[in-house]
Amino acid sequence: MLEQLPVVPDKRRVAASFSRSAGSYDAVASLQRQVGAQLLARLPHLTSPRWLDLGCGTGHFTRLLAERFGADSGAALDLAEGMLHHARPRGGARHFIVGDAEALPLRDASLDLIYSSLAVQWCGDFAAVLGEAQRVLRPGGVLAFSSLCAGTLGELRDSWRAVDGFTHVNRFRAFRDYETLCAESGLEVSTLERRAQTLHFTDLRALTRSLKDLGAHNLNPGRPDGLTSPARIRALAAAYERLRTPEGLPATYQVVYAVLNKRL
Repeated sequence: MLEQLPVVPDKRRVAASFSRSAGSYDAVASLQRQVGAQLLARLPHLTSPRWLDLGCGTGHFTRLLAERFGADSGAALDLAEGMLHHARPRGGARHFIVGDAEALPLRDASLDLIYSSLAVQWCGDFAAVLGEAQRVLRPGGVLAFSSLCAGTLGELRDSWRAVDGFTHVNRFRAFRDYETLCAESGLEVSTLERRAQTLHFTDLRALTRSLKDLGAHNLNPGRPDGLTSPARIRALAAAYERLRTPEGLPATYQVVYAVLNKRL
């Protein structure tokens, strides 16, 4: 049985948050760069594909895909218009499109490759994302995605639980749900794996500032209203300090990597 996300962040809220963070995103996107590069390394050999960077953000990987496959055969799509305004002047694709991964504004069988790094975790209906990939890919086409699953930022979640009962950390679907949905998608699963990747921060402020600058701070319904009191921040910092390592305060991301193929 699928473990559905209890409540999914509103898409408009997600788009607005990332739009506001377009200018600060690249400076704090070290994990995003690492994950995207590892996803690029997992791509099979393709000859002159028509490709899409799905959830392109500021266009960093759009430009790397263009170097590899050519810009004229590529498109970049994101739900956040602010990100596209930031990406478009830098080039890398023939088309920059505002769009939703759950309802792609693209023709059937129009692509050979969909690359999507750390975007689809914001989609409430991942079965629809896979269905759209199945629709727009040509036979033999490839969907390569990375995402986040349950357990991400577990240190921060556990530290908040010592303070109050509100939802402070974004919730993501379980890895077993990715396994089930990919298996049922009609696409052939070439690889699907989960890997933990841990960043370290000097203090709590550095971590929360990084999440805010990424646009990936708490977007869930059920989050507390208003500003967090100084007393609760001190309690959170004290709880998190108990997890400190020689490298700093750990923040672990549970990353999903997948490569799926449309059958010939």
